Amino acid sequence: MNTTSPTNTAGPRVALALAVAAVMAGCTVAPKALTQDEVRERVKHDTAKMYSGQAPITAAISMEEAVARALKYNLDYRLKKMESALAQGLAEHTSHDMLPQLVASAGYSSRNNDSGGTSIGILDGEVSTRPTSSDERTRTLRGIEFSWNALDFGVSYYRARQQGDQFLISEERRRKVVQNMLQDVRAAYWRALGAQRLNAQADEVLQKASLALARSREAETQKIIPPGVALAYQRALLDATVLLNQRRQDLEFAKRELAALMNVPPGVDFQVAEASEMTLPAAPKEITKLEDMALLQRPELREEDFRKRITADEARKQMLGMLPGITLNLGRQHDSNKLLYNNSWSEGGVNLAWNLMRLVALPSLKKAQQYQEQTDETRRMALSMAILTQTRVSAERYRMALEDFRLADQASQVDTRLAAYTKASVSAKLESELEAIRTQARAVLGAYQRANAYANAHIAFGRLYNTLGFDPIADDFEGNDLDTLTQRVRAHLKASQTDAFVMSSNLFGPAPTAVSVAVTGDVAPGELAPLKTLTADFLQRQDMGDRGQGPATLTLDLQRQKAGDLEKATWTLSLSNAQGDVLRRTHFDTTVPRLARAGIHQKTLLAALTARLGELREWLQTE
Repeated sequence: MNTTSPTNTAGPRVALALAVAAVMAGCTVAPKALTQDEVRERVKHDTAKMYSGQAPITAAISMEEAVARALKYNLDYRLKKMESALAQGLAEHTSHDMLPQLVASAGYSSRNNDSGGTSIGILDGEVSTRPTSSDERTRTLRGIEFSWNALDFGVSYYRARQQGDQFLISEERRRKVVQNMLQDVRAAYWRALGAQRLNAQADEVLQKASLALARSREAETQKIIPPGVALAYQRALLDATVLLNQRRQDLEFAKRELAALMNVPPGVDFQVAEASEMTLPAAPKEITKLEDMALLQRPELREEDFRKRITADEARKQMLGMLPGITLNLGRQHDSNKLLYNNSWSEGGVNLAWNLMRLVALPSLKKAQQYQEQTDETRRMALSMAILTQTRVSAERYRMALEDFRLADQASQVDTRLAAYTKASVSAKLESELEAIRTQARAVLGAYQRANAYANAHIAFGRLYNTLGFDPIADDFEGNDLDTLTQRVRAHLKASQTDAFVMSSNLFGPAPTAVSVAVTGDVAPGELAPLKTLTADFLQRQDMGDRGQGPATLTLDLQRQKAGDLEKATWTLSLSNAQGDVLRRTHFDTTVPRLARAGIHQKTLLAALTARLGELREWLQTE
């Protein structure tokens, strides 16, 4: 009898246990904290990247350059731009999921003995004791297979559409960042400019106020002026000084905010360029039109429109997943096994699979989809109501800000005149000198309040402009350098000041051309004004042109020709530029009774405009 010693069996077991322990120890990962050098390197790298590629500040910063620098260098906008690019990349990647699968494979197989075995007859049950094999010990495999699943294609199609809508949502969020950036830069710029204008005057007045307080206390101690008068004067002077410091600090903080918006490196000082005070547009009166513009243009509502499409595609995708899946496959295979009769072969097939248990979830799925649609609609209506409220509140705030500036301007003028009068009438008495200093401090405070009121009016205008969802600039500015972008921003700001709240959205193509309307030909003098009014109203209803003067002229010429009891009326519609060159021309012919009632040509003109609506729209959108 053979026996195996315990030592002989224990050795391999111990070795195996040690090997397993070593492998397990190698699979464990201990947490490793960041070192101080790694953190410092990260800070150094981030700091260098934050301000790389920025044009240096070589002159005072204008409003237009501040907006341009914010658009090019602001990190929040860079982040939104990267998120938009990521969403676009994901959308492109997801669209590739709709492609069929084409899988190439290759392999190598080896074993240390032969496969094979015996067999038993199916009909007679006889066993063949002679083992056989049809596989070589070592062989290679290779093949290529094409497969396509109809269900996966449908699901991938809707998933790609959803990812495309996600990209559009990211674009709307990027629009919102740009709109908010213009509003913030506008607010910070005018506050910083007000502080810069008045800093020198404020320093001088604060020094005089400090000296006047000391002299007043000394006069009170020496009984030169009555204590009550001295204390009242000191209190008034301290109140003016405190208010002056508060206003000064509020406005000076704006410069730091402006630097942050432009992503100015720390320690870089700059001056704000002087700008003449422009006349702000009057407060809008047609609030209903502003509400329509806000509902059309606000990025938040457009985002909800895309979410609605995503929800609808999600419902279709879920319903599609309940259908049977059909898989088609076709491939070419090769096996190097020499014992095979055919080493290469083609194969194909069709497979149908249907998970019938998923049909049980159909009622609950439909109910969930219905709830989701109701939730989306309710959220959109709540957001619309909030936007309507914001529009009315912003319009009212702008109106009040204009009134506050008007009052602050009048008060500042009175304070300045009073300070000048007091200074001119100073006598040798101490009370007179102290009163002159107090009125001068009050005048500087009034100037600060006026500058603050003017900045608040600009802020209120920017808030209303932002509430309406206007884009400060078209989306094609990424390739512009700083100077070019500054010029584009300057043109936009000028247009928004002169044509505020009339500009149409640039989301749906170019803004309509402002046109002048001229009526010529066989028209009675009393019909000229009604025909021009009819044309202007028609263009406005179709969003094709602005009422009033413009660089283009739409001429409507009427020619009449008698033909028996009828009269042939021919309207010639032509568009000409500012130099009088005819750019487009079209005709419209009709017939009317010779003794038609008055106003018949207004109807024929309306018919001509309606019949040539497509041509007019093309003219006014391209010229």
